[in-house]
Amino acid sequence: MNRALRALATDPVRLMVAAPGRPLVHTTFDSLPTHLRAGDLLIVNASATIPAALPARKSDGTPVDLHLSTPDPTHPDRWVVELRANGRRAQGRAGTLQLPAGATATLLAPYLSPGRLWIAELDLPEPLLTYLDRHGAPIRYAHDPTPHPLADYQTLFATEPGSAEMPSAARPFTRATLEALRERGVSVQRITLHTGVSSQERGERPYPERYFVSEHTAHRINAREGRLIAVGTTVVRALETVADAVGIVHPGGGWTTLVVTPDRPPCVVDGLITGWHDPDASHLLMLEALGGTDLIERSYAAALDKGYRRHEFGDSHLILR
Repeated sequence: MNRALRALATDPVRLMVAAPGRPLVHTTFDSLPTHLRAGDLLIVNASATIPAALPARKSDGTPVDLHLSTPDPTHPDRWVVELRANGRRAQGRAGTLQLPAGATATLLAPYLSPGRLWIAELDLPEPLLTYLDRHGAPIRYAHDPTPHPLADYQTLFATEPGSAEMPSAARPFTRATLEALRERGVSVQRITLHTGVSSQERGERPYPERYFVSEHTAHRINAREGRLIAVGTTVVRALETVADAVGIVHPGGGWTTLVVTPDRPPCVVDGLITGWHDPDASHLLMLEALGGTDLIERSYAAALDKGYRRHEFGDSHLILR
């Protein structure tokens, strides 16, 4: 195995702690509580991963994988989908795909990014989640050739089904981690943001996603005594969507199109626990907005040098402002 960021973890999750003006710290995820302070508040994503990959056939019999991303924001009875083949993007065109058990998916029109995502109308013999439980599988990409059960794509906090892909920043958390955080005086609260497919092409902006921030969570955030630490880029997106210009978080839900970048930096989040992203991923702009370009470049250079693992089963990165 070379020194590039590896994709899958079978040993303890490593953690890099990065803050401006401080040396990088290389440790393991179970030490996370020691890098936080009493009064800090962690916000996690309660979204659960659904088995959103379905086997399909085009009209000419060609097999493809149909990945369900999100409902269509303008037509909730339709879905935004992507076609894949052998872990790679597959070309689609308007027409009907055959699905298991006599179901169909009709590709109606491209969605925002012509040639990649489509708006589809599903004709299923039973409710969607029931159908997916019977016939679907977790979405996988070329970097992860080994099939995993759906349970491997759920975090400790997953209670609200809806994510096409695992909100993976919270994957390393265990009940022992939560107990250590509690003893440290660090609290944990939940929001929900259902992720869509993440296989953006180079330079593609994130697509709209559904979120919900409860009145209770908003109150706890606004009453906190310490720093606000987001567990995952999904949490940053949701919180910054409902935060006003002075950093007050308001309860709410709906669809967010917010993209956090250095030109639109976070106004409420003080830190982020995240995984290691591909070099051209749009999430890197969010990381730079939080920690600064120099810190993120220094972190990623060190991660490459020390063999940190990327993607959903990889290692972790704590970025503090």
